[in-house]
Amino acid sequence: MTSSVAEFIRREVPDWDDEVVATARFKTLSGQRSDWEPRFLFWKDLILKVARHLGVFIIQPSQVMYNWFNRGGLTPLCIEHVLLEMHKSGEIIQRRDLLDPTSGRLSQLFKRVMQLTGVSRSSPQQVISEDQFILTLLLQERAAEVVTFLSESRWTSFCVITMGKFQRICKGPDEASAILGYLSGCGKARYFSISKKDFIEGIKVSLGQGTVPSISSLDCDVLHLIWTTEKLQQQLDVIDQRCEMSRKSALASLRTRNKDVALRYAKQLKLAHESREKCASLLNRVEEVLNIISHAESTKKVAEAIQIGARAIKENVISVEDVQLCLEELDNSVASQKLVEEAFESNPLQHTGIEDDDVEEEFKKLELELGDESSQNLRPGPFVYLPTEVEGAKAAESLSNALSDLKLRGGAVGREESQESAESVSIKLPIQQPEAA
Repeated sequence: MTSSVAEFIRREVPDWDDEVVATARFKTLSGQRSDWEPRFLFWKDLILKVARHLGVFIIQPSQVMYNWFNRGGLTPLCIEHVLLEMHKSGEIIQRRDLLDPTSGRLSQLFKRVMQLTGVSRSSPQQVISEDQFILTLLLQERAAEVVTFLSESRWTSFCVITMGKFQRICKGPDEASAILGYLSGCGKARYFSISKKDFIEGIKVSLGQGTVPSISSLDCDVLHLIWTTEKLQQQLDVIDQRCEMSRKSALASLRTRNKDVALRYAKQLKLAHESREKCASLLNRVEEVLNIISHAESTKKVAEAIQIGARAIKENVISVEDVQLCLEELDNSVASQKLVEEAFESNPLQHTGIEDDDVEEEFKKLELELGDESSQNLRPGPFVYLPTEVEGAKAAESLSNALSDLKLRGGAVGREESQESAESVSIKLPIQQPEAA
């Protein structure tokens, strides 16, 4: 038993270290159920509490029987019986008891029939030999948390996400598989996949009380767009890492007075910034398409809400003054939203080519940054050489001459290399227009 679990159990069970009480609790469950019902409920509740404390709903029987409640080398003799009773009552299920959402509809229907008829019911020996159990109550709680998390950022009654994002929300592929199986069995989620240049897996989740609608062609297009945004964001993260590495390398070269290497890293940094602008521009275009689709769905919901509201006004005889007040509040909200959109549209991304002047400007920024770092280090350690003011002026003069030579000698060639490098790192990803639903 780990120290965190032991401390938690002692807080939850004040008489855990009482020898007399512990001896009675650790005995096997024998006789009539009425004789051991209180002990069964004690262990069942304690198992659920420890699982919540650990933040898991998938447990290993061997770990529960031999590790969680180990007390000085003694383990409860009744835990195996407790787990079997919980499985018999449906409080614990096996992974194969859940529907496999990736299988076909016929396979899922056949599995439901087998579960209802009891054909697939396992013997006690087979149940306890399983590697993993799923606590039904905690699975339901975790699934509800996932649906709530998805609904907090959406106005629609359902959403489409990639399998990768769903696994990150569920904190692991095993947990995601169990939650998806449970939601699919309840009719709250549907698994689907598309094959473009890549195989893309997605999930459509119902965020309301009703069941999830069937998969449409628009859902497939939305999944492809969402998958594209995730890939572009990953590419932006990689470019940001390259920018940071180039910046650090340029500063290190300046410290060692290696001007040629510093200039090369400064040029790489400028190229990386240019590539990032292109990638960010493409990401903004894809997100704009997704926003248009989202606004269209929201407009449809608003129209339906207006119809429902009109019927409610007639049925409840609401006064005209109340309706006018609500309309004024809506107008204010719409006006505020338009102001925000205009503010975003007034700041478009600008794209410029890479010239030697840009490299020189980037290089000067690095020099200023290096100067700031040097001014902060007033007490240099051993083996650190700080140049004098005269030597710094000479170094700056020689650096300026090197930049001038670079501009005179590498004009056309530098621009061709910059253009070729920028094109090699740009992302070319076609965007399909979504089909009409």
